[in-house]
Amino acid sequence: MLRRAFGTFATGVTVVTVGSGTPHGMTANSFASVSLDPPLVLVCVSRDAVMHRILTEAGSLGISVLGHRQEKVARHFADRWRPLGLAQFDQIEWTPGEVTGAPLIDDAVAHFECRVWRTYDGGDHTIFLSSVVSLRWEADADSLVFVNGHFRGVSEIGRVPEPSEATT
Repeated sequence: MLRRAFGTFATGVTVVTVGSGTPHGMTANSFASVSLDPPLVLVCVSRDAVMHRILTEAGSLGISVLGHRQEKVARHFADRWRPLGLAQFDQIEWTPGEVTGAPLIDDAVAHFECRVWRTYDGGDHTIFLSSVVSLRWEADADSLVFVNGHFRGVSEIGRVPEPSEATT
């Protein structure tokens, strides 16, 4: 019930990646801006996720904010049965970050490269507070969002479906 109530809050969809040592990626919607000065962001990672151990060891990460046409990418990195290591990126177009080397997903609407600054206990998650060391974004791009268990483009939120769409 708590998960469903939290799900009513629309969130952006990101892929968090680590490139050093063992490359790894995971879909995350627990991402937020924290501060402009200094530039800080946070991402929350479950303590039992593969990403938790890898990110803790690596100390740096990439964050790709997905565009509205990248639902397939979001689902890929949310799939617990995908291959691990570099093989999980075989079907995904990506570029290594210039500062961290973390894989950055091509055609994402924004990329952040970060260094972990602090970590905090967040119950069954760890809150990774990170300093932004590099960024890139596409102005006026339509981001992918997740709300009520469904992916949507930002421009689709609040749009009333046409009668033919409502019945299909």
